[in-house]
Amino acid sequence: MANDQRDEQLFAVDVTPFEAQHECLTGGVNKTFRHYDPRQQFLVPPSLDDWLGENHLARFVSDLVEEVLDLEPFLSSYREVRGYPPYDPRLMLKILLYGYTTGTRSSRAIELACSDVVAFRWLSANQTPDFRSIARFRRRHLVALRELFRTSLELCREAGMVTLGTVALDGTKVRANASRRKAMSYRHLSDKERILAAEVDDLLHDAEVTDAREDRAFGKDKRNEDLPRELARREHRLAVMRKAKADLEERARDSAATTARERAAKAGLEDVEVEQKAAEAASVAVPKDTAQANFTDPDSRIMKTSDGSFHYCYNAQAIVDGVHQVIVATSLDNRSSDCPTLPSMLDQMNKNTGTSPRRLLCDAGYFSEDNVKAATARGVDAYIATGRLRHEEVMPATPRGRIPRNLSAKERMARKLRTKPGRAAYARRKTIVEPVFGQIDTCQGGKRLLLRGIEGATAEWDLLAACHNLRKLFNFTTTAKMVTTKA
Repeated sequence: MANDQRDEQLFAVDVTPFEAQHECLTGGVNKTFRHYDPRQQFLVPPSLDDWLGENHLARFVSDLVEEVLDLEPFLSSYREVRGYPPYDPRLMLKILLYGYTTGTRSSRAIELACSDVVAFRWLSANQTPDFRSIARFRRRHLVALRELFRTSLELCREAGMVTLGTVALDGTKVRANASRRKAMSYRHLSDKERILAAEVDDLLHDAEVTDAREDRAFGKDKRNEDLPRELARREHRLAVMRKAKADLEERARDSAATTARERAAKAGLEDVEVEQKAAEAASVAVPKDTAQANFTDPDSRIMKTSDGSFHYCYNAQAIVDGVHQVIVATSLDNRSSDCPTLPSMLDQMNKNTGTSPRRLLCDAGYFSEDNVKAATARGVDAYIATGRLRHEEVMPATPRGRIPRNLSAKERMARKLRTKPGRAAYARRKTIVEPVFGQIDTCQGGKRLLLRGIEGATAEWDLLAACHNLRKLFNFTTTAKMVTTKA
């Protein structure tokens, strides 16, 4: 009797095969198909670990977080003992890194993937963090997530993937998370501000008259009454518009001061005179009527993208190593011009790697005499295009003989690029840096940013660059492992 009870406990689940509800498939011949039963039950619970391949990217991300990354910056931010226990930072970091590496970046998409995608379920150990927790974790650890780029670059260097023989610098416009419908021009802001200010004054007057009438009828109430809802809403809109208008005016003053400062410096004026010219230009600067202010992401700017259209964007920069397409330096700002970023990008690359490359390749957007001098001063042999050939234009013939002494910096660079070594070197630019932006766009969905503001957008772009390097490292190490196994 005891044995019968024990057997009943061991096999409490009904494992008796049930009859199929669907008729057997028949075809033109009496063909036998493999057994298929969607309702089949398991005596032993299946393991998710068996559903992932040995060389799966999720395993690489998990080992990276568990054994390589420094988790102290993430753990040190938790200082409050009270409250409901948060999700383990290792879990959150794993699903974020895997999501940004595979193109699942939205917090809602990651939440859904943690229940629908085997790799995410494996990384989260069958837990399903809600999208609010994922978004808060990402926003809370922006600084620590930015540092992952340096960590990924160091791992690639240790694997021998960074040579710094030939590198290429280029920029790409990444769309900001900004609505084009929630923006106003400076002229429209000025007109709307006057109308809204008059409406607020009228509502305030009506509120004061109503308060006085009620005080006479019911007596004064010592409590602080809230403003009428409509008045509060309009006052908030007025404050937002005034701030946007002030930002446009400040931007115009900064731009005018910078332009005047550059012109005065080129004219050879003294430092005091240079600053005086800049102050004078800033004092009279007025924004253009068409200058735009966006209310969803005020830091973004309207830029022309590669398809010829105009969107609210940020300008992302990257220096890429020529051997394994590893990003060695990157930045993001809201200036549409690429030219001013070259010196700072070279300095960042030197800081990240401890050395400078032998050869730098750039397109015409980076050419200036100052940039040529900056590259030369850092010991870099720069190949910067001086202009773009038209569709029907033919490349000039290869120059011969000695270089004339009276050539300008632009003419010297153009002559350098027309030589056979120059043509061969510059031809590699498109195969080095442009595929990287294509891979980030296609594999990681990095053509559009999710976080708003210059700080959030910069952190997200650095995370995308870090995940690009990690994907390159994963492919490199996996290939090397397979070659070693076969040997």
